[in-house]
Amino acid sequence: MWLWILIILVWLGVWLGGTYWYLFGKPSPFSLESLRPPAPREFDQKKRDKVIKQGFSPDKVPKNLDVIVIGSGIGGLTAGATLAKAGKKVLVLEQHDQAGGCCHTYIEKGFEFDVGLHYIGQLHENSLLRIAFDQISEGQLEFQELNQHFDSIHIGQGDEKREYTIISGKYEMKSHLIKQFPDDKEAIETFFKIMKVCAKKTHYLATLKLIPQWISLFLLKSGIANLVSPVFRLSGTCATDYVNTLTSNKDLQVIFAYLFYGVPPKDSSILINALLIHHYKRGAYYIKGGASEIPFHIVRTIQKYGGNCLVRAPVTQILVNEEKTAYGVKVRKGQEEFEIHAPVVVSNCGIFNTLQKLIPPEIHVKPDIQERLNMMKHGRGSFLVFSGFDGTQEELDLVSTNFWLFKNNDMDKSMEDFFALSKEEAPDNIPMMFITMPSAKDPEAKIRHPGKSCMTILTMVKYEWFEEWKDTTVRKRGDEYYNYKMRFAKNLFDWACTLFPKIKDKLVFQDVATPLTNSHYLGAQRGAMYSAEHNLDRFHAEAVARNRCHTPIKNLFISGQDVFSCGIAGALHGGLLCASAVLDHIVYIDLLLLKKKLKRRKAKELPTNTII
Repeated sequence: MWLWILIILVWLGVWLGGTYWYLFGKPSPFSLESLRPPAPREFDQKKRDKVIKQGFSPDKVPKNLDVIVIGSGIGGLTAGATLAKAGKKVLVLEQHDQAGGCCHTYIEKGFEFDVGLHYIGQLHENSLLRIAFDQISEGQLEFQELNQHFDSIHIGQGDEKREYTIISGKYEMKSHLIKQFPDDKEAIETFFKIMKVCAKKTHYLATLKLIPQWISLFLLKSGIANLVSPVFRLSGTCATDYVNTLTSNKDLQVIFAYLFYGVPPKDSSILINALLIHHYKRGAYYIKGGASEIPFHIVRTIQKYGGNCLVRAPVTQILVNEEKTAYGVKVRKGQEEFEIHAPVVVSNCGIFNTLQKLIPPEIHVKPDIQERLNMMKHGRGSFLVFSGFDGTQEELDLVSTNFWLFKNNDMDKSMEDFFALSKEEAPDNIPMMFITMPSAKDPEAKIRHPGKSCMTILTMVKYEWFEEWKDTTVRKRGDEYYNYKMRFAKNLFDWACTLFPKIKDKLVFQDVATPLTNSHYLGAQRGAMYSAEHNLDRFHAEAVARNRCHTPIKNLFISGQDVFSCGIAGALHGGLLCASAVLDHIVYIDLLLLKKKLKRRKAKELPTNTII
């Protein structure tokens, strides 16, 4: 009897000691000391190119690497910078000619376009996301808060068109929405309560990925998790079904799901839709200097700690030994392939690219790999129209507000009907689009490109409509392809001109990106900029627990959007989760402790009132 008690006590001691070591026993990669005041903005493109466009060659690979990161999107850069600050020597490899993934910008004919960063939320002072950005850039990123009215939603056409506005503010967002839907006050208040629950308890879902999987599954299958928080149930709740219980007002239902990421409400999680709206509750922000500031500064953090980021470095294979352990990659340069070795490989190029294309074929067919792949579906392709205008934002009446346009208020039916169309019918029946004007958001755009303005239009399309040209060469796909994509572009641009009539006569440049373009430049599987589909099945709590950074291949980890959710913030959190998995240490605890330090420091700086 006493022996069993002793064994149990020893086991508990070991378990508690191990847990404490896992949570607190390792040095933090983050510190107040690593922050420094932002340096003057670097406008010299040649100097910027030395950082974000450094081409691959074997002699530029650091010696004695600890980690190789495939893909320089924000998820890969976040994981790389966090690991670098934890003492790891990191090499980031990017197949495109510049780093950044969806955070890169490109300049054409004097116009600068962001590719995937349109606005970011939750960057108010001392927010966790702001602290994370500050740490991985070492304080060099500066953010411009947009106008309080950050989104406009147009539903319907012609005389039937209704316009609704979304404003930021801890309390103002809800009250402003109630003013527009006075008969649905109760529905809005209930939705905002759900938003609050989702926002405050989402870390419970992230925790499922960080603790041992058997514990996560036990908590979920036993029902204990649901007793702790409703967030585990909400994550697997259909958005359409839930919203139908709140209101029959179809316009308001659109508002609850307007931040569209390719999945109609009937196939999406109410948690994700609620989180997306909550994301901008405390303000919407843009990067001063443009989106490419993000890779420019994070790459320099990686370089500071002995690592590097090399572009034009397509990884052709992840090296895996007989023990099913990753130990490096093969990189193609011209007609040659080079092996680069490291004990850890992080893939930020998506789960399908990683487990279908890059691992050896004999391993790809293994049941555990197939099981992991079967958890995900391919996402919808993205279609973008980049337009440059000769004129300032004031002359063209352009604003920092984003515009979401829907032809009707039945998102489920309109998207289902659209994706069911034939290739020929699709360009003339686009049901929705998003408009953003980066030159009106960045106050420094006027300095870099005086007298010029730009606009980006985005919608979702089927990859299959463009698939017949998948084996052709970029920018040499032929007249048939060009004419087809321009049918989409013309209809989208004409629709935008109904809101901004002055742009039509000032258009001097236009470029169009189809799913094939996104596949070529971004490495996006089937042109899906949001990576794997964010459908309801993916966000059931058990699926969340199983979809973690670890893979069936030892020392191979997944980062980015496929780890948790889409967007810049979602991919960044994917990078933090990945770094936690690699380090076997929850870096979120370090961020939270840093947050407390910053709060105390701020309190000390505030002047105290003296009573006389």
